[in-house]
Amino acid sequence: MTFSLCMIVKNEEKTLERCLESVKGVFDEIIIVDTGSFDKTKLIASEFTDKIYDYAWNENFSDARNYSFSKAKGDYIMWLDADDVVDGAEREKLVYLKETASGKTDVYMMKYAAAFDANGKETFTYYRERLLKRERNFKWKGFVHEVITPSGNVEFCDITVKHLPPEDESKDPARNLRMYENYISKGGILDARQKYYYARELYYNGRKDKAAAVFEDFLRDKNAWPPDKLGAVYTLYDIYEKDNPEKAGDALAKGLTGECLAPQLFCLAGDRMLARGRLPEAVLWYKTALLCPEDYRKYGFATVDYEEYYPYMQLCLCYDRLGDIVAANKYNQKAKNIKPDSEEVKYNEKYFENILKDGKLSENGVENESEM
Repeated sequence: MTFSLCMIVKNEEKTLERCLESVKGVFDEIIIVDTGSFDKTKLIASEFTDKIYDYAWNENFSDARNYSFSKAKGDYIMWLDADDVVDGAEREKLVYLKETASGKTDVYMMKYAAAFDANGKETFTYYRERLLKRERNFKWKGFVHEVITPSGNVEFCDITVKHLPPEDESKDPARNLRMYENYISKGGILDARQKYYYARELYYNGRKDKAAAVFEDFLRDKNAWPPDKLGAVYTLYDIYEKDNPEKAGDALAKGLTGECLAPQLFCLAGDRMLARGRLPEAVLWYKTALLCPEDYRKYGFATVDYEEYYPYMQLCLCYDRLGDIVAANKYNQKAKNIKPDSEEVKYNEKYFENILKDGKLSENGVENESEM
């Protein structure tokens, strides 16, 4: 199989070389579509490919990506952004996929790691439609937060693309919001997915009341994608919890009765019970978070801390307040296994050490709490 890499870029001199160096030698062709750079982006690109095209920016990311795809000749097309990296073992996995692909798969979904802790461990991931069969003529949709809807034979593969923007990155936080509002002002109608991302942009720019209204409208849309509904629930809960607890509870209920479930949802339910002093119910929700199958990652955003570390820490807190110090200490140790350098874990260890010195904590096991 032959692989084409397609990228759209603008003023990416800080990261483009790193990106292209990470996949050097993997692709049969590299296509760079520049939407108006005035730095060294095209010069850097020319060191890796001669297929560099200018594209007049028209406030539509899908148009630019579709143009880049139109230039591809390979059996499969992969897309990356300039601040993405496929390094080390992930690069070798991609090379192996290229060597072994049968041509029967239409879309390869790859994990996108978008945030990391201080030790480089992934904390926020989701899957994207990353490698697509060219003859299927897939089209990008959405002028911002563009997407290709996977169809046909879809395969989730064990390859991770890392999103590593420069530390001094200075992007305009209101750019996407302006694009949405410009579109709306011209009579454009947002589909379900666009409503969701418009609401997110409103939220990120501090317009929470408007964001809440758009999220609520999105949740009523019969075409809303279930994982996006979860995202709307999380944000609505955050907006409402402080000043309107009843609406926060209503938002949470919509998530708990929806088609998708995720650890973060159960942890929010636990947080709600904990804040109200309902400790046994909080324990139940945090333990439920620990039981959530990993398959949920394939269909939406995954904030990894909610899978184990966060519920362990919250269970430690709950059992301490319930007076079951042995159980509390056990869950702190479980959290330590996930994040041995956590300052919160270290603080708790000192707390339990002091209790041990006072003879209040037995190391004979847990008496009041079943193993999990």
